[in-house]
Amino acid sequence: MTDHDEATAVRPLTLAWVSRHLEAGERIVKTEALHGGITAEMRRLTIAAQDGSTRDLVLRTFVDVEHADDWLNREADALTLLTGTGVPAPGLVAVDPAAAYCEYPSLLMTHLAGRPVLDDEGLETRVPVLARQLLAIHAVRPAERPREYVTLTTADTVVTPKGADAAAWAAAIDVIRAPAPRYEGRFLHRDFQPGNVLFDVLPPRPAGARITGVVDWAAASWGPADLDVAHCSTILALLHGPAWGLRFPEAYEEAGGVLAAAASERLYWRVRDGLACSEEVQQVAQPWREAGRTDLTMRTVEERLDAYVTALMDALG
Repeated sequence: MTDHDEATAVRPLTLAWVSRHLEAGERIVKTEALHGGITAEMRRLTIAAQDGSTRDLVLRTFVDVEHADDWLNREADALTLLTGTGVPAPGLVAVDPAAAYCEYPSLLMTHLAGRPVLDDEGLETRVPVLARQLLAIHAVRPAERPREYVTLTTADTVVTPKGADAAAWAAAIDVIRAPAPRYEGRFLHRDFQPGNVLFDVLPPRPAGARITGVVDWAAASWGPADLDVAHCSTILALLHGPAWGLRFPEAYEEAGGVLAAAASERLYWRVRDGLACSEEVQQVAQPWREAGRTDLTMRTVEERLDAYVTALMDALG
């Protein structure tokens, strides 16, 4: 090991487990902590072969996280399903969902080139690319459906931001009191947003932005395309401003995607996701600040969420 920093070091049992899944003669020569995750520890492992060549793997570890075994099983199933589909997802190397061999539940996968891009610059070219990628994910037809989507937010758990438009939020909360609309099911990522999409680090030109990978498949599910579109819309609104949250569904339809026909149904899914983010604004925004978006203070993100929910109610309510 060349890096013994506590944040990057692999725990002994996990290290032995990883080593058992390497090719003959390979060894770990470097580890690096990857930032941006909310619930899991992420490490890039540089693997050296006897001939001097190297390759990278990614180790995902859940420490003291409830239902980690379920999340890792779902991610392993999704990565297996996506092999050969053309969706640029990591390849599964090994998984230990119940921590039978590792200190904590862990998953080992291939490393994909590229990085998330969270800057405002070039967003107008990235949004259509994101929409086309999400459409390709929804086009996957699994032989065996993953489990149905889950939403935990209720009218009673919504956290209305300080200074928010009280009338708009009350109306939005009333929207999710109703039963979920009927829908045609699709394969969903369930956390498709800029933080989980990798782009070419140095695209040849702004208009040539190219996705190199989509990561974090722990919540892969079966449900309405509207739900994935709504989530990406909310995150775009918080990252870049409410107008971009309103723009993304249009980009998805321009790419050929089909969303709910009725305005009331579209409103339900978009409001549901926006209100869900109200419960975890701090967890969502902290990785963005760590990645360099220091302008995204807690207050700024809350104000953008309020403006986005209000805009939804004005446009579709």
